[in-house]
Amino acid sequence: MAFLADALSRVKPSATIAVSQKARELKAKGRDVIGLGAGEPDFDTPDNVKQAAIEAINRGETKYTPVSGIPQLREAIAKKFKRENNLDYTAAQTIVGTGGKQILFNAFMATLNAGDEVIIPAPYWVSYPEMVALCGGTPVIVSATQENNFKLQPADLEKAITDKTKWFIFNSPSNPSGAAYSYDELKALTDVLVKYPHVWVLTDDMYEHLTFGDFKFVTPVEVEPTLYDRTLTMNGVSKAYAMTGWRIGYAAGPLELIKAMDMIQGQQTSGASSIAQWAAVEALNGPQDFVAKNKAIFEGRRDLVVSMLNQAKGISCPNPEGAFYVYPSCKGLIGKTAPSGKVIETDEDFVTELLETEGVAVVHGSAFGLGPNFRISYATSEDLLEEACRRIQRFCNNCK
Repeated sequence: MAFLADALSRVKPSATIAVSQKARELKAKGRDVIGLGAGEPDFDTPDNVKQAAIEAINRGETKYTPVSGIPQLREAIAKKFKRENNLDYTAAQTIVGTGGKQILFNAFMATLNAGDEVIIPAPYWVSYPEMVALCGGTPVIVSATQENNFKLQPADLEKAITDKTKWFIFNSPSNPSGAAYSYDELKALTDVLVKYPHVWVLTDDMYEHLTFGDFKFVTPVEVEPTLYDRTLTMNGVSKAYAMTGWRIGYAAGPLELIKAMDMIQGQQTSGASSIAQWAAVEALNGPQDFVAKNKAIFEGRRDLVVSMLNQAKGISCPNPEGAFYVYPSCKGLIGKTAPSGKVIETDEDFVTELLETEGVAVVHGSAFGLGPNFRISYATSEDLLEEACRRIQRFCNNCK
Protein backbone atom coordinates (compact mmCIF):
# COMPACT_ATOMS: atom_id res chain seq x y z
CA MET A 1 0.00 0.00 0.00
CA ALA A 2 1.37 3.44 -0.97
CA PHE A 3 1.82 5.81 1.98
CA LEU A 4 1.17 9.10 0.15
CA ALA A 5 -2.24 9.95 -1.25
CA ASP A 6 -2.88 9.47 -4.96
CA ALA A 7 -4.08 13.09 -5.12
CA LEU A 8 -0.50 14.30 -4.73
CA SER A 9 0.40 12.80 -8.09
CA ARG A 10 -2.08 15.18 -9.73
CA VAL A 11 -0.49 18.41 -8.48
CA LYS A 12 2.76 20.32 -8.91
CA PRO A 13 4.61 22.63 -6.51
CA SER A 14 3.88 26.35 -6.81
CA ALA A 15 6.21 27.82 -9.43
CA THR A 16 5.97 31.32 -7.97
CA ILE A 17 6.98 30.13 -4.51
CA ALA A 18 9.79 28.05 -6.05
CA VAL A 19 11.24 31.05 -7.91
CA SER A 20 11.17 33.23 -4.79
CA GLN A 21 12.89 30.47 -2.81
CA LYS A 22 15.56 30.02 -5.50
CA ALA A 23 16.26 33.77 -5.45
CA ARG A 24 16.60 33.71 -1.64
CA GLU A 25 19.01 30.77 -1.81
CA LEU A 26 21.22 32.48 -4.40
CA LYS A 27 21.25 35.70 -2.35
CA ALA A 28 22.29 33.69 0.71
CA LYS A 29 25.27 32.42 -1.29
CA GLY A 30 26.31 35.97 -2.07
CA ARG A 31 24.87 36.29 -5.58
CA ASP A 32 23.53 39.66 -6.69
CA VAL A 33 19.94 38.65 -7.44
CA ILE A 34 16.93 40.83 -8.16
CA GLY A 35 13.80 38.84 -7.33
CA LEU A 36 10.76 39.73 -9.44
CA GLY A 37 8.78 36.60 -8.67
CA ALA A 38 6.88 37.49 -5.52
CA GLY A 39 3.26 38.58 -5.79
CA GLU A 40 3.14 40.99 -2.88
CA PRO A 41 3.35 44.77 -2.52
CA ASP A 42 6.62 46.16 -1.18
CA PHE A 43 4.70 48.83 0.79
CA ASP A 44 4.25 48.53 4.54
CA THR A 45 0.83 47.87 6.07
CA PRO A 46 -0.82 51.26 6.83
CA ASP A 47 -0.20 52.59 10.34
CA ASN A 48 -3.89 52.78 11.27
CA VAL A 49 -4.29 49.10 10.43
CA LYS A 50 -1.25 48.13 12.51
CA GLN A 51 -2.54 50.26 15.38
CA ALA A 52 -5.90 48.50 15.25
CA ALA A 53 -4.12 45.19 15.67
CA ILE A 54 -2.12 46.51 18.64
CA GLU A 55 -5.29 47.78 20.28
CA ALA A 56 -6.96 44.42 19.71
CA ILE A 57 -4.08 42.70 21.50
CA ASN A 58 -4.30 45.16 24.38
CA ARG A 59 -8.05 44.52 24.67
CA GLY A 60 -7.38 40.81 24.96
CA GLU A 61 -8.84 39.89 21.55
CA THR A 62 -6.59 36.84 21.49
CA LYS A 63 -9.05 33.95 21.74
CA TYR A 64 -10.60 31.63 19.17
CA THR A 65 -13.05 33.36 16.87
CA PRO A 66 -16.18 32.00 15.18
CA VAL A 67 -15.20 29.81 12.24
CA SER A 68 -16.62 32.20 9.63
CA GLY A 69 -15.08 35.29 11.20
CA ILE A 70 -15.80 37.84 13.90
CA PRO A 71 -19.19 39.59 13.47
CA GLN A 72 -17.51 42.99 13.12
CA LEU A 73 -15.47 41.84 10.12
CA ARG A 74 -18.35 40.06 8.43
CA GLU A 75 -20.43 43.24 8.77
CA ALA A 76 -17.54 45.27 7.32
CA ILE A 77 -17.31 42.87 4.38
CA ALA A 78 -21.04 43.14 3.65
CA LYS A 79 -20.79 46.95 3.79
CA LYS A 80 -17.74 46.90 1.50
CA PHE A 81 -19.61 44.90 -1.14
CA LYS A 82 -22.52 47.32 -0.99
CA ARG A 83 -20.37 50.45 -0.96
CA GLU A 84 -17.89 49.51 -3.66
CA ASN A 85 -19.67 46.91 -5.81
CA ASN A 86 -23.37 47.65 -5.32
CA LEU A 87 -23.91 44.06 -4.13
CA ASP A 88 -26.37 43.23 -1.34
CA TYR A 89 -25.11 40.53 1.01
CA THR A 90 -25.97 39.96 4.65
CA ALA A 91 -23.17 39.29 7.11
CA ALA A 92 -24.39 35.67 7.24
CA GLN A 93 -23.60 35.35 3.53
CA THR A 94 -19.92 36.19 4.12
CA ILE A 95 -17.01 34.10 5.28
CA VAL A 96 -13.45 34.90 6.38
CA GLY A 97 -10.54 32.58 5.68
CA THR A 98 -6.80 32.38 6.24
CA GLY A 99 -6.02 34.13 2.96
CA GLY A 100 -7.79 33.96 -0.37
CA LYS A 101 -6.30 30.52 -1.00
CA GLN A 102 -8.32 28.97 1.82
CA ILE A 103 -11.52 30.55 0.54
CA LEU A 104 -10.97 29.06 -2.91
CA PHE A 105 -9.89 25.67 -1.61
CA ASN A 106 -12.88 25.41 0.74
CA ALA A 107 -15.28 26.33 -2.07
CA PHE A 108 -13.88 23.55 -4.26
CA MET A 109 -13.77 21.06 -1.41
CA ALA A 110 -17.41 21.81 -0.60
CA THR A 111 -18.69 21.40 -4.17
CA LEU A 112 -16.50 19.21 -6.39
CA ASN A 113 -17.09 15.54 -7.05
CA ALA A 114 -15.04 13.23 -9.26
CA GLY A 115 -15.63 14.16 -12.89
CA ASP A 116 -16.81 17.70 -12.21
CA GLU A 117 -15.15 20.17 -14.58
CA VAL A 118 -13.84 23.63 -13.75
CA ILE A 119 -13.16 26.07 -16.60
CA ILE A 120 -9.96 28.03 -16.04
CA PRO A 121 -8.78 30.69 -18.51
CA ALA A 122 -5.03 30.60 -19.23
CA PRO A 123 -2.81 32.26 -18.30
CA TYR A 124 -4.01 31.46 -14.79
CA TRP A 125 -2.80 31.84 -11.23
CA VAL A 126 -0.74 28.71 -10.63
CA SER A 127 -2.88 27.44 -7.75
CA TYR A 128 -6.24 27.25 -9.53
CA PRO A 129 -5.79 23.95 -11.42
CA GLU A 130 -3.86 22.38 -8.56
CA MET A 131 -6.64 23.14 -6.07
CA VAL A 132 -9.24 21.74 -8.45
CA ALA A 133 -7.22 18.55 -8.89
CA LEU A 134 -6.64 18.14 -5.15
CA CYS A 135 -10.38 18.42 -4.57
CA GLY A 136 -11.13 15.71 -7.15
CA GLY A 137 -12.26 17.94 -10.01
CA THR A 138 -11.00 18.20 -13.57
CA PRO A 139 -9.41 21.49 -14.70
CA VAL A 140 -10.49 22.53 -18.20
CA ILE A 141 -7.95 25.04 -19.50
CA VAL A 142 -9.06 27.56 -22.14
CA SER A 143 -6.43 29.84 -23.65
CA ALA A 144 -6.81 33.61 -23.63
CA THR A 145 -4.10 34.56 -26.08
CA GLN A 146 -1.83 37.59 -26.23
CA GLU A 147 -3.52 38.57 -29.51
CA ASN A 148 -6.72 39.04 -27.43
CA ASN A 149 -4.83 40.86 -24.65
CA PHE A 150 -5.03 37.69 -22.53
CA LYS A 151 -8.82 38.02 -22.26
CA LEU A 152 -11.10 35.03 -22.68
CA GLN A 153 -13.40 35.26 -25.69
CA PRO A 154 -17.11 34.45 -25.23
CA ALA A 155 -17.12 31.83 -28.00
CA ASP A 156 -14.21 30.00 -26.36
CA LEU A 157 -15.98 30.02 -22.99
CA GLU A 158 -19.17 28.62 -24.51
CA LYS A 159 -17.27 25.93 -26.40
CA ALA A 160 -15.66 24.73 -23.14
CA ILE A 161 -18.95 24.33 -21.24
CA THR A 162 -20.28 20.77 -20.95
CA ASP A 163 -22.92 19.09 -18.82
CA LYS A 164 -20.07 18.30 -16.38
CA THR A 165 -19.04 21.92 -15.91
CA LYS A 166 -19.55 23.02 -12.31
CA TRP A 167 -17.46 26.20 -11.99
CA PHE A 168 -16.03 28.95 -14.15
CA ILE A 169 -13.10 30.76 -12.51
CA PHE A 170 -12.84 34.44 -13.33
CA ASN A 171 -9.91 36.65 -12.29
CA SER A 172 -9.77 40.35 -13.19
CA PRO A 173 -7.36 42.08 -12.97
CA SER A 174 -5.43 38.93 -13.70
CA ASN A 175 -2.51 37.27 -12.06
CA PRO A 176 -0.28 36.76 -14.08
CA SER A 177 -1.15 38.97 -17.06
CA GLY A 178 -2.59 42.09 -15.42
CA ALA A 179 -5.44 41.97 -17.95
CA ALA A 180 -8.70 43.47 -16.69
CA TYR A 181 -12.12 43.16 -18.29
CA SER A 182 -14.21 46.23 -19.06
CA TYR A 183 -17.96 46.24 -18.41
CA ASP A 184 -18.69 45.33 -22.04
CA GLU A 185 -16.07 42.58 -22.15
CA LEU A 186 -17.40 41.04 -18.95
CA LYS A 187 -21.03 41.40 -20.11
CA ALA A 188 -20.18 39.34 -23.18
CA LEU A 189 -19.01 36.52 -20.88
CA THR A 190 -21.93 36.75 -18.48
CA ASP A 191 -24.32 36.63 -21.45
CA VAL A 192 -22.89 33.17 -22.14
CA LEU A 193 -23.11 32.07 -18.51
CA VAL A 194 -26.76 33.09 -18.21
CA LYS A 195 -27.59 30.39 -20.77
CA TYR A 196 -26.08 27.62 -18.61
CA PRO A 197 -27.75 27.66 -15.17
CA HIS A 198 -25.75 24.65 -13.92
CA VAL A 199 -22.46 26.59 -14.16
CA TRP A 200 -21.36 28.46 -11.04
CA VAL A 201 -18.99 31.46 -11.10
CA LEU A 202 -16.05 31.85 -8.77
CA THR A 203 -14.69 35.36 -9.20
CA ASP A 204 -11.30 36.24 -7.72
CA ASP A 205 -11.33 40.03 -7.25
CA MET A 206 -8.12 40.24 -5.20
CA TYR A 207 -6.63 42.98 -7.43
CA GLU A 208 -9.84 45.04 -7.61
CA HIS A 209 -8.24 48.27 -6.37
CA LEU A 210 -5.20 48.04 -8.63
CA THR A 211 -6.44 49.27 -12.00
CA PHE A 212 -4.86 52.10 -13.96
CA GLY A 213 -5.86 55.19 -15.88
CA ASP A 214 -9.60 55.58 -16.37
CA PHE A 215 -10.30 51.84 -16.14
CA LYS A 216 -13.37 51.05 -14.01
CA PHE A 217 -13.44 47.73 -12.18
CA VAL A 218 -16.61 45.62 -12.33
CA THR A 219 -17.40 42.19 -10.90
CA PRO A 220 -19.65 39.57 -12.56
CA VAL A 221 -22.78 39.88 -10.38
CA GLU A 222 -22.58 43.66 -10.66
CA VAL A 223 -22.75 43.27 -14.45
CA GLU A 224 -25.31 40.44 -14.48
CA PRO A 225 -27.43 40.31 -11.28
CA THR A 226 -29.18 37.09 -12.36
CA LEU A 227 -25.92 35.27 -11.54
CA TYR A 228 -26.27 36.25 -7.86
CA ASP A 229 -27.54 32.84 -6.71
CA ARG A 230 -24.64 30.96 -8.29
CA THR A 231 -21.64 33.21 -7.78
CA LEU A 232 -19.01 33.25 -5.05
CA THR A 233 -17.28 36.64 -4.99
CA MET A 234 -13.83 36.36 -3.36
CA ASN A 235 -11.54 39.17 -2.26
CA GLY A 236 -9.09 39.98 0.51
CA VAL A 237 -6.91 42.60 2.14
CA SER A 238 -3.56 41.26 0.92
CA LYS A 239 -2.88 43.34 -2.19
CA ALA A 240 -4.73 46.66 -1.84
CA TYR A 241 -3.83 47.07 1.84
CA ALA A 242 -0.32 45.52 1.74
CA MET A 243 -1.36 42.87 4.26
CA THR A 244 -0.08 39.66 2.65
CA GLY A 245 1.37 38.25 5.87
CA TRP A 246 -1.79 38.90 7.86
CA ARG A 247 -3.49 36.12 5.85
CA ILE A 248 -7.06 37.36 5.55
CA GLY A 249 -9.26 36.52 2.59
CA TYR A 250 -13.02 36.73 2.42
CA ALA A 251 -15.98 35.97 0.19
CA ALA A 252 -19.71 36.38 -0.14
CA GLY A 253 -22.23 34.16 -1.85
CA PRO A 254 -25.34 32.00 -1.49
CA LEU A 255 -26.01 31.02 2.11
CA GLU A 256 -26.01 27.28 1.39
CA LEU A 257 -22.49 27.44 -0.06
CA ILE A 258 -21.20 29.67 2.76
CA LYS A 259 -22.55 27.19 5.35
CA ALA A 260 -20.84 24.30 3.56
CA MET A 261 -17.54 26.19 3.47
CA ASP A 262 -17.96 27.02 7.16
CA MET A 263 -18.37 23.33 7.97
CA ILE A 264 -15.19 22.41 6.11
CA GLN A 265 -13.21 25.22 7.72
CA GLY A 266 -14.50 24.16 11.14
CA GLN A 267 -12.79 20.79 10.70
CA GLN A 268 -9.72 22.30 9.06
CA THR A 269 -8.36 25.47 10.68
CA SER A 270 -11.36 27.00 12.45
CA GLY A 271 -11.31 30.81 12.50
CA ALA A 272 -8.54 32.98 11.06
CA SER A 273 -6.18 34.89 13.37
CA SER A 274 -8.19 37.07 15.74
CA ILE A 275 -5.64 39.89 15.60
CA ALA A 276 -5.50 39.87 11.80
CA GLN A 277 -9.29 39.99 11.64
CA TRP A 278 -9.44 43.13 13.77
CA ALA A 279 -6.77 44.68 11.56
CA ALA A 280 -8.91 43.82 8.52
CA VAL A 281 -11.93 45.54 10.09
CA GLU A 282 -9.91 48.76 10.19
CA ALA A 283 -8.59 48.20 6.66
CA LEU A 284 -12.12 47.95 5.24
CA ASN A 285 -13.78 50.59 7.43
CA GLY A 286 -10.93 53.06 7.86
CA PRO A 287 -9.38 55.73 5.60
CA GLN A 288 -8.82 54.60 2.00
CA ASP A 289 -6.68 57.49 0.71
CA PHE A 290 -3.43 55.47 0.64
CA VAL A 291 -4.97 53.03 -1.87
CA ALA A 292 -4.96 55.67 -4.61
CA LYS A 293 -1.42 56.77 -3.69
CA ASN A 294 -0.08 53.22 -3.92
CA LYS A 295 -1.95 52.64 -7.17
CA ALA A 296 -0.29 55.70 -8.73
CA ILE A 297 3.12 54.34 -7.75
CA PHE A 298 2.33 50.97 -9.29
CA GLU A 299 1.14 52.64 -12.49
CA GLY A 300 4.42 54.50 -12.83
CA ARG A 301 6.34 51.27 -12.34
CA ARG A 302 4.21 49.52 -14.93
CA ASP A 303 4.94 52.21 -17.50
CA LEU A 304 8.68 51.98 -16.79
CA VAL A 305 8.83 48.20 -17.08
CA VAL A 306 6.67 47.97 -20.22
CA SER A 307 8.75 50.64 -21.95
CA MET A 308 12.11 49.06 -21.09
CA LEU A 309 11.06 45.50 -21.89
CA ASN A 310 9.78 46.52 -25.30
CA GLN A 311 13.28 47.86 -25.99
CA ALA A 312 14.76 44.40 -25.31
CA LYS A 313 15.63 42.35 -28.37
CA GLY A 314 13.11 39.56 -28.94
CA ILE A 315 10.70 40.66 -26.17
CA SER A 316 7.13 41.85 -26.70
CA CYS A 317 5.36 43.26 -23.64
CA PRO A 318 1.64 44.22 -23.65
CA ASN A 319 0.47 47.10 -21.45
CA PRO A 320 -1.80 45.62 -18.75
CA GLU A 321 -4.78 47.38 -17.20
CA GLY A 322 -4.19 46.31 -13.61
CA ALA A 323 -2.55 44.25 -10.83
CA PHE A 324 1.26 44.59 -10.53
CA TYR A 325 2.43 42.13 -13.15
CA VAL A 326 3.49 42.19 -16.77
CA TYR A 327 3.44 39.07 -18.93
CA PRO A 328 5.82 39.61 -21.83
CA SER A 329 6.45 37.16 -24.64
CA CYS A 330 9.97 35.83 -25.17
CA LYS A 331 9.01 34.18 -28.47
CA GLY A 332 11.71 36.16 -30.25
CA LEU A 333 14.38 34.44 -28.15
CA ILE A 334 13.24 30.85 -28.73
CA GLY A 335 15.89 29.07 -30.78
CA LYS A 336 18.58 31.58 -29.84
CA THR A 337 21.74 30.65 -27.99
CA ALA A 338 22.20 32.11 -24.49
CA PRO A 339 25.58 33.53 -23.38
CA SER A 340 26.21 30.22 -21.58
CA GLY A 341 26.06 28.39 -24.91
CA LYS A 342 22.71 26.74 -24.18
CA VAL A 343 20.01 26.93 -26.83
CA ILE A 344 16.81 28.50 -25.48
CA GLU A 345 14.05 26.09 -26.43
CA THR A 346 11.30 27.07 -23.96
CA ASP A 347 10.25 29.95 -21.73
CA GLU A 348 11.54 27.91 -18.79
CA ASP A 349 14.97 27.80 -20.47
CA PHE A 350 14.77 31.57 -20.90
CA VAL A 351 14.07 32.33 -17.24
CA THR A 352 16.67 29.80 -16.05
CA GLU A 353 19.39 31.31 -18.23
CA LEU A 354 18.34 34.84 -17.25
CA LEU A 355 18.70 33.97 -13.57
CA GLU A 356 22.05 32.21 -13.98
CA THR A 357 23.53 34.85 -16.30
CA GLU A 358 22.14 38.15 -15.02
CA GLY A 359 20.72 37.34 -11.59
CA VAL A 360 17.13 38.34 -12.43
CA ALA A 361 14.46 35.97 -11.07
CA VAL A 362 11.16 35.86 -12.99
CA VAL A 363 8.56 33.09 -13.46
CA HIS A 364 8.21 31.13 -16.69
CA GLY A 365 4.87 31.47 -18.45
CA SER A 366 4.26 27.76 -18.94
CA ALA A 367 3.73 27.55 -15.16
CA PHE A 368 0.68 29.78 -15.74
CA GLY A 369 -0.57 27.67 -18.61
CA LEU A 370 0.48 29.89 -21.52
CA GLY A 371 3.85 30.46 -23.10
CA PRO A 372 6.34 31.34 -24.36
CA ASN A 373 5.97 34.17 -21.84
CA PHE A 374 7.25 35.08 -18.42
CA ARG A 375 5.80 36.97 -15.48
CA ILE A 376 7.44 39.93 -13.82
CA SER A 377 6.11 41.36 -10.58
CA TYR A 378 6.89 45.08 -10.45
CA ALA A 379 6.03 45.33 -6.75
CA THR A 380 9.49 46.62 -5.94
CA SER A 381 11.39 49.91 -6.17
CA GLU A 382 11.88 51.77 -9.46
CA ASP A 383 15.66 51.62 -9.01
CA LEU A 384 15.60 47.82 -8.80
CA LEU A 385 13.12 47.55 -11.67
CA GLU A 386 15.28 49.78 -13.87
CA GLU A 387 18.39 47.73 -13.08
CA ALA A 388 16.51 44.45 -13.66
CA CYS A 389 15.23 45.65 -17.04
CA ARG A 390 18.73 46.77 -18.04
CA ARG A 391 19.98 43.27 -17.22
CA ILE A 392 17.17 41.71 -19.25
CA GLN A 393 18.02 43.98 -22.20
CA ARG A 394 21.68 42.99 -21.92
CA PHE A 395 20.84 39.29 -21.71
CA CYS A 396 18.58 39.48 -24.76
CA ASN A 397 21.14 41.44 -26.76
CA ASN A 398 23.79 38.84 -25.95
CA CYS A 399 21.66 35.94 -27.21
CA LYS A 400 22.72 34.94 -30.69
